[in-house]
Amino acid sequence: MEIKTFRAKSMQQALEQVRRELGPDAAVLHTRELNSGLVRRVMFGRQYEVAASATVNVPSRLPARLQEQGARSREQAAGLIDHGVAVHSAPRSVSFDHQVAGQLDRLQEMIEKLCGQAAAGPKHELPETLFHVFTDMIDADVDEAIARDLVERVRSDRGTHVADPLLVKARVAQIVEHEIITTGPLATTADKCRLVALVGPTGVGKTTTIAKLAANYRLREKQRVGLITVDTYRVAAVEQLRTYADIIDLPMEVVATPREMREATARMRHLDLVLMDTAGRSPRDEIKIQELRAVLAEAEPDEVLLVLSATAGTKSLTATAERFAEVGTTGLLLTKLDEATSLGHLIALVRQCRMPISYLTDGQNVPDDIQVAEPRRLAYMMLGLEALDARRESTSRPRNTMSSVRSV
Repeated sequence: MEIKTFRAKSMQQALEQVRRELGPDAAVLHTRELNSGLVRRVMFGRQYEVAASATVNVPSRLPARLQEQGARSREQAAGLIDHGVAVHSAPRSVSFDHQVAGQLDRLQEMIEKLCGQAAAGPKHELPETLFHVFTDMIDADVDEAIARDLVERVRSDRGTHVADPLLVKARVAQIVEHEIITTGPLATTADKCRLVALVGPTGVGKTTTIAKLAANYRLREKQRVGLITVDTYRVAAVEQLRTYADIIDLPMEVVATPREMREATARMRHLDLVLMDTAGRSPRDEIKIQELRAVLAEAEPDEVLLVLSATAGTKSLTATAERFAEVGTTGLLLTKLDEATSLGHLIALVRQCRMPISYLTDGQNVPDDIQVAEPRRLAYMMLGLEALDARRESTSRPRNTMSSVRSV
């Protein structure tokens, strides 16, 4: 028994190879699709494998009527050959095998249309190193389209040795780094009070983050710091912030009305930095968003930082950033990096939001577990390449929670 294996980009092409080499009476023993995974299909294209034999007799499962029709068609074709008539261009309707081939062809076209969107992109093969970098980015939760774009940009870069995985990953990180915008630490001046408000959804860590900022600026930067909270919806939030204020020895105001806001800001004009805590708002609650907008309009803050949790998904993050832009946000502050399983989805946020990032938090410890956002370090974190950045970290200054105060 002789069995041959045929491979082609479509099932139709594979069956044509079978008929061409083994004849129309060959029996198909096995078929399968290679590169069935989405990633390999995108990178290498579709490929089908058919195992067939001209010597194996496989009983037909077709009704007897169709078997007789196929037999008559083959007899007619054989008779034409005996009379010297070529049958290579015979229409499909003459041959039952051609009818089946036509149906398979149409079925293949339907499948291609359904999977075309997912398989869109470069059909050529990637070098092995680039392919592994691509799959590593997918594992890091980087959006597939973004990962493909980064890989193609590295591939088109003649200055990058694509055979060296470390150089490829470093180049990808460099591209992402250039897309990240950061603000540096909060700016203060000696002759003007700086008012910074933190806004965002519920549960993202605004109150704890304000405590970290206040402690660092008061204890480490020796700045005069005050606190204002308008989060009167949660009694626990007011008490939590008051506890921090007492420990750090900071003045604190609780505001519930526009008049109280004006009075509170007036009493704190002699300070260097005033941090405002706001109640968490759902981005889908139009009324609450407008209330927050009115509060901020009364306070007239110098900066409005949108606090987002890194544990949220890309769609949620981008929708929240877009919604809170209505209240005048000037930057992002990302929290709970220690709770996120991966950070690759933040690349999509950076690309779509185009808002500078100020700080990152990765724990609950006050005043620690907060750092000024740095493009290079953040790019490596997003790509899951912190180990590659260890050498740079060992030769630079030790990581601290805060950089020195920026002047304006």
